[in-house]
Amino acid sequence: MDITELEIEATETELIRFDHRDAWDLGVALRNAAADAALGVAIDIRRAGGAILFRASLPGATIDSEDWILRKSAVAFRFEESSALVHARGWCSADQGRGRGPGRRGDRVGSTSEQEHALVVEKLRKLKTAQSSDSTLPSSRSVNQAALGTGE
Repeated sequence: MDITELEIEATETELIRFDHRDAWDLGVALRNAAADAALGVAIDIRRAGGAILFRASLPGATIDSEDWILRKSAVAFRFEESSALVHARGWCSADQGRGRGPGRRGDRVGSTSEQEHALVVEKLRKLKTAQSSDSTLPSSRSVNQAALGTGE
């Protein structure tokens, strides 16, 4: 995906609110979709301060998944954008923590970053649609990160 497509996605998936129930609903939806697609991923939804709101690990996720998620989250919180968009801009990579240079992607086995990204975007769009139909919600911007990672 190019930067323009990722920027459009970011706008389209900006939620009206994001609370503990939303995190649970999003996490369960991601977990179920990943399980149905037989993706061996770990799922982590957290606030910028580090509070974990949802976490699951599916068969096939590796010990490296935790480290991968921490790096993806650190990038997203530092730049207040998805790690995919930050990477597309060439600012840095979640793999910098492994001593790799800026903009270089690590090799992936199993599901791809693109598959994982598409799954998160799909579920965020569904959550935003559900929120849009609820006229009682206050308007606010959320800087939360949903991360899926194989850690490979």
